Amino acid sequence: MQENDFIAARVTEIIAEQAMIEPSDITHDSRLTDLGIDSLGLVECIFGIEEAFGISVPFNANTPEQPGFDISSVGAIIAEVEKLVARQAA
Repeated sequence: MQENDFIAARVTEIIAEQAMIEPSDITHDSRLTDLGIDSLGLVECIFGIEEAFGISVPFNANTPEQPGFDISSVGAIIAEVEKLVARQAA
């Protein structure tokens, strides 16, 4: 499994766990709100991602609409995590 495939799978697992659904029910186009994840659930997802990958996510729960970490869809979150992991490895 390539690193990006691993990242995508792990991020999807973290989100699925928070939404209490199967990872197979999540697509890259899924939006967190459509999966039943509220603002507290989003923060829990961010913490889970940080812990899983040993990264710091530039996200402020008080201003989620601010640029820095795209949370518009699961695919966007995966892309952001891939960038953060790559930066950390460099």
